[in-house]
Amino acid sequence: MSSLFASKGASPQKDLRVTDEEFTQLRDFIYQQSGIYIAENRKYLIENRLSNRIKELNLKSFGEYCYYLRFDLKRKDELVKLFASITTNETSFYRNPPQLQVFQDIILKKVLEDLRLKKSRKLRIWSAGCSTGEEPYTLTIMLHEVLKAEIAAWDIKINAMDLSEPVLASARRGVYSDYALRTTPKEIINKYFIFRNNLYEIRPEQKRLVNFMQGNLSDRLGLKRLERSHIVFCRNVIIYFDDNMKKQVVASFYDNLLPGGYLFIGHSESLHNISRGFKPESHPGAIVYLKES
Repeated sequence: MSSLFASKGASPQKDLRVTDEEFTQLRDFIYQQSGIYIAENRKYLIENRLSNRIKELNLKSFGEYCYYLRFDLKRKDELVKLFASITTNETSFYRNPPQLQVFQDIILKKVLEDLRLKKSRKLRIWSAGCSTGEEPYTLTIMLHEVLKAEIAAWDIKINAMDLSEPVLASARRGVYSDYALRTTPKEIINKYFIFRNNLYEIRPEQKRLVNFMQGNLSDRLGLKRLERSHIVFCRNVIIYFDDNMKKQVVASFYDNLLPGGYLFIGHSESLHNISRGFKPESHPGAIVYLKES
């Protein structure tokens, strides 16, 4: 899932340092635009990740870069590059297997059965912070594993959202190295991927179930336009928000979910002191959050 700042990256230019005032300006701007909060002790990461952008734009300081982001005619293009610079996308297929097992064996089967009882074959899942596509494609594989041939009779769509357009472009291609598949069972790789040129491409049957879109979790009005979901995945994302933004984002998930829907968050994340709207359900290996009817 998209997450803030990897340890890797280009070394900052020796003669380019961010002042306290510039750091505050950039931190506040990034927070306003994305909801990502950068703590004071991460100032060096601003230098590490953004100094190359400043150099490429022939600017002289972080202050000039902040001005550029606010007022230049090309500021919208630069925002895309800013988001790509300040987020990293460390993920893999079948990440956190115990949680996914709960999804496949318990939650998905329950949601599908509830829909069958309502004589509905329409299922919507939202993957928020989808990164380079490993999570939503994993979910499509699990849907195929559960529904098998019956999947052809269903109207299924996974709305996969991320802040970064370059990341989404990679997700749409659906081509991965063996490292991205390091936690994936061998039989699943053989069944759902095409191996060519030492890379693995997700099969078209999986691609067609996913709708990749650029979106900002801090844009509450924009999120209201998203089709409502039966299940929401947002794993390893809200940990990078402050409490106010966490409450706003989780409220958006609650509003988006249909009654009886489920929210999955990262195993190290919690809704404690963030939301009382969900009923936590404890399963072996995972806590899942239910929006009661």
